[in-house]
Amino acid sequence: MSTLGDRAAGGDKDGDGGTMGGGGTMRDGAATGVGRATGFDEAPGAGGASEGVGPEGDAGVGDSPAGRLQSLFEGRRLTPTQRRIAHSMVRSAADVPFLSSVELAELAGVSQPSVTRFAVALGFDGYPALRRHLREVAPTEQAADTASYNEYQQAVEAEIENLRHLAAVLADPRPVARAGRLLAASRPLPVLGLRAAASQAYGFAYFAAKVHPDVRLLHEGGTMLQDRIDAAVRAGATALLCFALPRHPREVVDALGYAKEAGLTVVTVADSAFAPVAKVSDLLLPAAVGTGLAFDTACAPMLLGRVLLEAMCDDLPDAQARLEQFDARAAVRGLFVE
Repeated sequence: MSTLGDRAAGGDKDGDGGTMGGGGTMRDGAATGVGRATGFDEAPGAGGASEGVGPEGDAGVGDSPAGRLQSLFEGRRLTPTQRRIAHSMVRSAADVPFLSSVELAELAGVSQPSVTRFAVALGFDGYPALRRHLREVAPTEQAADTASYNEYQQAVEAEIENLRHLAAVLADPRPVARAGRLLAASRPLPVLGLRAAASQAYGFAYFAAKVHPDVRLLHEGGTMLQDRIDAAVRAGATALLCFALPRHPREVVDALGYAKEAGLTVVTVADSAFAPVAKVSDLLLPAAVGTGLAFDTACAPMLLGRVLLEAMCDDLPDAQARLEQFDARAAVRGLFVE
């Protein structure tokens, strides 16, 4: 099953709303592209800032086409252009072994010489050698052709693939369980999400407040953001949860760096292990976004947020009692019509 990263990752950025890429499609994509992360892992080039489960712990993922690609990039310090190429390759892992250097360059929105330099940076003599290696470790057949689907169907198929990949990654529940413990223990619990990620942060905070005694939503930037982080630390916060989606605001990266300096453990849900927030995150949980429509779709990050809620509830002994109390009060108030 092919994914929808093929629709122009390149082009000049055009405001907050997205990117004018090939074919004139506007999307809310990252400057370095959007990749399908292959596990709860440390981003290559992140300087070892984030922790997670390495290749040995990625149950069911390391043997996938995306997992084998990811193993090529781990531990390497890549330039922004090279990260963009890596994103595109991971996103279309089943098709990459069959692409020419020109086609890969078009897919990633970079120049053909950049693809050649990327292959050399990975230790190959050139792109043909890299492609031969990928064909040796990849399935012998390309993914099923979805060219007959219209663009709306293709977008849905891409999101289904993102969810399948998330399911494979969750075969190892340890990173999510660790994140749940960190979030449950933090009193208060600040939840950060700006711009495109604000709705993800709001949704998590809304439900988390039903079971956690003190959740503080940070969904507006500006000069007050660091003040609110300081206030949370003074009140006893030990961890911060961040939702970071493309395009990645510089303010989010700065805020996470500030939070770490203030002593908070930063747990981040991001679109990729290559995301700019990796270097300022202690635990990065990747979930890919869809790029087949004018604006990115974030079904996998949203679902991962709900999984985090479940893990957090497991470490809150009174979570069930709080939910039952809420339901009782809601019935008395006639809060819901059903």
